[in-house]
Amino acid sequence: MKGLTGRQEEVLKYIKRYITEHQFPPTIREIGENFGISVRGSYDHVKALEKKDYIKCQLNRSRAIELLPKANMEKGSLRKIPLLGNVAAGKPLFAEENFEGHVELPAAYLNNGKHFALNIKGDSMKDAGIMDGDVAVISHQNTADNGDIVVAMLDDAVVLKRFYMEKNRVKLKSENESYLPIYSQNVRILGRLTCIIRKYE
Repeated sequence: MKGLTGRQEEVLKYIKRYITEHQFPPTIREIGENFGISVRGSYDHVKALEKKDYIKCQLNRSRAIELLPKANMEKGSLRKIPLLGNVAAGKPLFAEENFEGHVELPAAYLNNGKHFALNIKGDSMKDAGIMDGDVAVISHQNTADNGDIVVAMLDDAVVLKRFYMEKNRVKLKSENESYLPIYSQNVRILGRLTCIIRKYE
């Protein structure tokens, strides 16, 4: 299959930038307005991107453009993820004073939506391969499935644990036999682990 034309590359970059900035895709009309072309011309470019497997869309619905993995594979496609300090008790996780800068990751490593990153302190998740000094990249969401590794708010503490929903309580399990599970009926999910960044000195 042929690669993208110059204009198709521009349209794809616009769609990706729009999703990053707004957390939802542009409409066909908005794409056309951005490039000064007709709705029909915009539609044709979007359909061409879909045919080449860069996006998926339901054109009978508004804002139904979805990026496919291929769209994030081009060289130099990086996303900045805010680094929000440590997984530990203390200040609210998303407080401004926790912001420590950004980490950059290839967009292909991430799903759509917001992400944040946290420094890992301690060895409570070492048996899952998560070590002291790692940086955990978290997909920002408030739900999880049993067995997911999540960042959760528990009273005033922010923890990284494996999540299990039991009959009338939540179990947060460490991946280290030295730590007992935490049981609570008052747990708020902040996100799910996407990947780990590790530096070797």
